[in-house]
Amino acid sequence: MNYKKFKNSVHPTKDQMSGFLEGKDDKPISMINLLKYKEKAEYEDGRETDLTGEEAYAIYGKEVIGHLKSVGAKWVFSADVTRLMLGDIEELWDSVAIATYPSKKAMLEMITKPEYMESHKHRVAGLAGQLNIETVETK
Repeated sequence: MNYKKFKNSVHPTKDQMSGFLEGKDDKPISMINLLKYKEKAEYEDGRETDLTGEEAYAIYGKEVIGHLKSVGAKWVFSADVTRLMLGDIEELWDSVAIATYPSKKAMLEMITKPEYMESHKHRVAGLAGQLNIETVETK
């Protein structure tokens, strides 16, 4: 498989969401997020802001910790990307974050709550796009 081509996105495609909903949803999962920020935050409701994309996403990041806890999930790790050690890519992501969920069902519950959707506005405002990689721990 050739993975040189990639596309950052803010929302999953219909096929990606269908794949997420398929199969068993009772195993713990971790989501690895490769994040690319907008230079200036852009809110969908058109509000004026002086926030950078990174600053808007930081608001989301602080708020999402409570949303994660509400479904038994947790924020595991976040860091700035500083360089590429192996491989070849035209442009690096700005940061990486990892969250773990007790199950897909828990993640779906979290992302459909109205309280989460309020925080999600900062995520969308701040991100130019991301790659979100679903993982299941191997024994």
